[in-house]
This record gives sequence, structure tokens and C-alpha cells, in this order.
Amino acid sequence: MSQSHESNLKRKLTNRHIQFITIGGTIGTGLFLATGSAIFIAGPAVILGYASAGILIFSIMRQLGEMNTEEPVAGSLSHFANKYWGNFPGFLAGWNYWIIYVMVGMAELTAMAAYLQYWFPTLETWKTTLFFFILTNIINLSAVKAYAEIEFWFAIVKIIAMCAMILTGLYILIINPSLVDGATFKNLWSATGKNIENSIFNGFFPHGIVGLITTLPIVIFAFGGLELVGITAAETLDPKKTIPKAINQVVSRILFLYVASLIILLSLYHWSNLNANDSPFVIIFDKIGFKYAAWTLNFIILTAALSVYSGCIYSNSRTIYGLALQNNAPDVLKKTTKNGVPIPALLLSGILTFSVVPLNYFMPNWSEAFKIVMSFVVMCIILNWMLITISHIKFKKQKNLENQKTLFPSPLYPYSNYASLLFIFFILVVMAISPQLSMTKQVIALPIWVLVVYAGYKISKIKKCK
Repeated sequence: MSQSHESNLKRKLTNRHIQFITIGGTIGTGLFLATGSAIFIAGPAVILGYASAGILIFSIMRQLGEMNTEEPVAGSLSHFANKYWGNFPGFLAGWNYWIIYVMVGMAELTAMAAYLQYWFPTLETWKTTLFFFILTNIINLSAVKAYAEIEFWFAIVKIIAMCAMILTGLYILIINPSLVDGATFKNLWSATGKNIENSIFNGFFPHGIVGLITTLPIVIFAFGGLELVGITAAETLDPKKTIPKAINQVVSRILFLYVASLIILLSLYHWSNLNANDSPFVIIFDKIGFKYAAWTLNFIILTAALSVYSGCIYSNSRTIYGLALQNNAPDVLKKTTKNGVPIPALLLSGILTFSVVPLNYFMPNWSEAFKIVMSFVVMCIILNWMLITISHIKFKKQKNLENQKTLFPSPLYPYSNYASLLFIFFILVVMAISPQLSMTKQVIALPIWVLVVYAGYKISKIKKCK
């Protein structure tokens, strides 16, 4: 079923806005906080984990980008799955994408509480999540261009901070290594200090290839958010030029920032001295004596989490709006303000996200609440990527039947699609069998979630027939 109503969203977003909405919605807790546990599992080899996951996400983003360039519509993936695959895949894609960003929003709000505890260790996490929940939803009630400008500056701060950190690290490592005791690129492949005799801390692969493989599901969490390029399509000026440029630039820039920052951090301070729950970006600068840099980074990381949560609100409201246009959500969710803000869709997402406040009240240890939410986010991200690559296969088959050439073709189709699916299934197997991850229940929950959505789909069809 195609969209039955014309979108009321306003096309006001430029390449600058799209890139920084996407960067702002991606660079957050998955990198700044979850990386600590990934390093603990894989050691320096986590750098390869980010590189390999980056290749996967670039392939998937090119597939989504090809579809978005041809049809820049609200609801993005849900629209393509619905049109080229079938009603239920479209229904599943939309509601799954929505629940991803509800849970990512919950994870980011929980992370904000964790970051504030760096300064205020006794501050109760539920109070922090409640404050930032209210603040960010107020921002998103404004017009889309106002939101985009705010998100642009949030992202600018993150990028400048990460570049400054990389340049500072290079200065220390190459020009003035005496400034930080033990700072050397050798930290990437050998143990130093008190751990020099301990073989478990030696080598680039201290836990072998198994450690690298095990860390992939955690790494994936850091790349969730790049699909925001697709969500912005319906509000993009000149999408046929802007979307291809934005996708090519944003993926390469994020991958560079991820890999370069980890190389620098793990060279400045040996990974074996970190804790799995630490934010390496803050703790490493704290440990090497750069207290003010650590304080500043913690503040910037806090704004990064705020930025990602803001992106979640934007994404969720537009996803639900797109589902309503497809008649896969109640008609009331089609309503927008004169500025093009889908208020009912925004409020629905906010109601469910608010559950993070009681979650943190009953689980005052932020790491427990965060791990629960993150593990379910990873499962839904994997399902989302599967839906993108399969929908793209269906899309391409239809275009080939019509002898229609697309403006932004995905490279190596269909082999890149099949390779993406194999990689995704491999990650699911890792999650199911790895004792370190403890995600077996989440893998089992994935087909249950699909069945729940299918039940909702059937109920919605019965109601429409009456």
C-alpha cells in the first residue's frame, strides 16, 4: 500500500542539516560509554570491530540511500518495505524503527544520568532522566528548521571536541611523549607497566579473534542512528542531490572519528587499566592528569547524549507520522502544526520513553538499566538492517523489470546485499552463544517481537474491515 495522503512536512533541510542531524543522532552513548565494555572484551582489536561494522553500515546506507534518492518520502524504510515487499513488512519496519528509537532515547537519558554522576556521585538517576526528558521534548516542539539548527550546533561541538582530542593525542604521542607517562603507540600491541608480565594483556588481539567477534554486537550499538538520513528525506531541499552527498560524506566522517579517536585513546593509556563501565573518553584523560580536559569532555559527552536523544524524538515522530500516512497507525497521528511538526506523533513517542524515569527509580544502578535497554536496542537495529537490505533487493528487482536506472545505485548489488545479510546472521549467532554478552534471551525475544507486531498488524486490519 502506498502512502494515501500527501505529506505536510516542510522541505527545509539542507545537506548541512542532514549531515549534522545524522552525526548528532549517531555519535553518542554507543561510542562514549558502551565502548568501555567493548574494549574490556576485545582490547585494542576493538578498533577492527568498528572498522568492520563501518563497512557493513556503509553498504546498508548506500542501499537505503538509493531508495531515498528515488522516492524521498516520510516514513522512509517503512514506505519502501510496504511498497516493494508487502503490507506486513512495511508495518513491521515502521513500528520496529519506532521502538528502536524509543529505547535508544531511554539509553541516552540513562547515560546522561551516568555522566552527571562523574561530578555528582550521589545524584539520583531518575531525577536526571526526568529533567532531560522534559527539556529535550520542549525543544522538539519547535519547527523542524529550529530543531535542525540546534542539532547542527550540538553536532559541531561533538566534532570539534573529538578532533581536538585526536590532535592533542597526536601532539603528545609524536611530539611530546614525555608529557604523559607511558603514552606510546606500543600500547596498542603490548603490555606495559604492572601488566608487562601478564600475557592476557599482550598483543593487539589479547583475547584472540573470539574477543573481536564477541565485541561486534556492542560495536553495532554505536552505529545506530545513521538511518536518520532516510528519515530526513521528506524534509530535504533538493533530495536527489542532497541525499547522495550526505550519505557518502557522513559515513566516512563518522568512521574516521570512531577509529582515529580509539587509536589515540588506547595509545595514551593502556586498556588493561580501564573498567568495563568507564567512559574511556573521560577516564583516560582523567587518569593521565588532564583533569580539566576530562571535565570538559564529560560535559561535551553529556551534550552528545542530549543531542542523540533529540534525534530520537525527531526520528520517532516522523516514523509514526509516515506510518499514519500509510494507514498503519491511527489517523490522529497524521496531524501537524502549521510549522510542519507532527505533535500527536511526538507525544505518543514521549509517553513510552517516559518509562525510563521509573526504570531508573527502581534500578538506581545506572549500568543495570543501561545494559538492559542497550541489548534490546541491538536486536531491533539488526532487524532494521535486515529489513533495509531485503527491501532494497525487492526495490531493485522492480526497477530492473521497469528498465529504470536509479540516480544513486548501491555498489555491488546484489552481492553486497547478500554479504550484509550473512554478516547480520553471524552477529545473531554470536549474540546467542556468547557467555560474555549474556544476550541469549534477547535473541529469543526477536521472533517474539515480530509475532507481537504481526498480531498488532492483524488486529489493525480487522478494525479497518469493520
